Amino acid sequence: MVHEKYERNGWPSLDRPDLKPPDGWSLDLINSLNLIHHHELSPDGERVAFVWERDGRSDIFVIPSAGGWPARLSADRAKTIYWWDGPPRWSQDGRLLAFTKDGHVCVVPSDGSALPRTITDFAGGAFAPVWMPDSAGLIVGVSRSDAFSLLLTDRDGCWPRLVAGDNGGDNMEAAPSPDGRAVVYTHRPFDDLNRWELRLVNTETGQTRPLTGAPKNKDWAAAWSPDGETIAFLSQRSGFTEIWLIRPDGEGLRQLTRHNRDMVEFAWSPDGHQLAATVSRDGAIDLLIIDAESGELRELRAGLGCYAAPHWSPDGRFLSVEYEDATTPPDIHRVEVDSNRMTQLTFSMPPALASHELVTPEHMRYRSYDGLEIPALLWRPRQSNGAAVVRPHGGPADAYRFQWDAFAQYLLAKGYTFFTPNFRGSSGYGLEFEHANYDDWGVGDTQDVLHGARYLHALDGIDPQRIAIFGSSYGGYMVACCLARDPEYLFACGVSKYGDANVYSSWAQCERTTRLYTEMMLGHPRDNWTVYQAASPIHEMANVRAPILLLHGLDDDVVPPQSSEEWAEALRRHDKVFEYKTYAGEPHGFLRHETEMDWQRRAERFFDWYLRG
Repeated sequence: MVHEKYERNGWPSLDRPDLKPPDGWSLDLINSLNLIHHHELSPDGERVAFVWERDGRSDIFVIPSAGGWPARLSADRAKTIYWWDGPPRWSQDGRLLAFTKDGHVCVVPSDGSALPRTITDFAGGAFAPVWMPDSAGLIVGVSRSDAFSLLLTDRDGCWPRLVAGDNGGDNMEAAPSPDGRAVVYTHRPFDDLNRWELRLVNTETGQTRPLTGAPKNKDWAAAWSPDGETIAFLSQRSGFTEIWLIRPDGEGLRQLTRHNRDMVEFAWSPDGHQLAATVSRDGAIDLLIIDAESGELRELRAGLGCYAAPHWSPDGRFLSVEYEDATTPPDIHRVEVDSNRMTQLTFSMPPALASHELVTPEHMRYRSYDGLEIPALLWRPRQSNGAAVVRPHGGPADAYRFQWDAFAQYLLAKGYTFFTPNFRGSSGYGLEFEHANYDDWGVGDTQDVLHGARYLHALDGIDPQRIAIFGSSYGGYMVACCLARDPEYLFACGVSKYGDANVYSSWAQCERTTRLYTEMMLGHPRDNWTVYQAASPIHEMANVRAPILLLHGLDDDVVPPQSSEEWAEALRRHDKVFEYKTYAGEPHGFLRHETEMDWQRRAERFFDWYLRG
């Protein structure tokens, strides 16, 4: 058994007896919120199924779409990292829900009359269930021969047959046709990891043929029109993620939207005349209605917030969506299509937290070392303490948006300015910006973050000597890069959650999907060794002057715990000030309430110790 450890070199950070939490605030309060996510509307539009993180688990619940008390359908689904999770899927007849649990696919009666049962014990594991239109068949994803394959089973878990696999790549995102005679799926060939193409398989004959595909181009997220005559999908071939259309015979390819903004998700209306879609806009994600013929857009809901997962009611009168913003945690709502009126269905915000005057950031841009404009969110506290925290996001192909962040609001209440740069490589700003750190990890994006700190120097009320950097995953890697590669020593301290400092070591130890994700952007180390070396600040720890707090889960297979172990060893060898805490049983993204409380206490103490004078 691997045990937790706490190490330090130099003076430890301690609780400041002269500093108390702001009135009405505590870490217990911000961690009392139970997140709601990954919902799906029932085929009859009467119920909503969703994942609710509570009682130390991520269980499945159902609530009436008109509002009401939620019913619990699972009681033992282990706490799951939300970005690896997926929604419970309704059968077309509305009688069953399929979802993943303990690495397998389960089904449960939607009325909760029986316990969930596993149907994929024919494999070592399964994921991403998709119902066939007859409400009997289920397509599931499995890992087979070091690749993702698609299998067809049924609601009773019959012996499966292969839908897509053994073809030199990963096969994902199955989308059955309305009559069930064909399935479109996304294929990612291993010989071009930046190529995602759509393929169509005949479910009766097994014959497969390509629908789309071009070198270094990504097409994905296929969805059939209700009449089965058209397939819509997302593609970056225009330079932005836009919606494209193609016929099932491979003819009639055309670009539907020309918005020059990145689309995120979409869903066909029941009559096939419209699509609901979400689209990125300067840190927000708006909700749109799109004419399926002309591509004309109508803004349904917009503002300083993020909409997600639109689902149509069968009569087309309303959508169910998830919504969050900087002052509102994620909840499920229904939006009337004609009137734009939004009604909240779930309520996850604790009243004591809602009573505070929370902070909404402002979206702005600043210039980096080469003149590239870097978008960012600037969060200004009601009463500044003169210190600031720079928070680069993970990914790297992610972005910080107008999203709920309870710990950020807690730091703001303490008087810290919060700054979240969307450095080159971030998504939501077009293909060129998203690919701007390919073959360049730790170089241009590091300069973007450093120039963000320089931007803060010019703000009134910010002490340039009291700026910290704090990041998780790739953001934690940015902490290593910035502290080791900054001759101006812009940061007073750094906090890294499950970050790394040695990209080629992490590549060798991480799980397969993360390894391919790295190769998609940097190539294989045997071909791009100098790129991997340039991306790894592990050899530059002698340059570090700021104290560092390292936090890592011992079950992390995305950024393996050895990454922080190597980092701590290098800091110790160069006699740098650091603290290093590991957590047994925690993966990439901490799950336990006790862990959340512990790392936040340590981070708060670190900031108070090194930033408050």
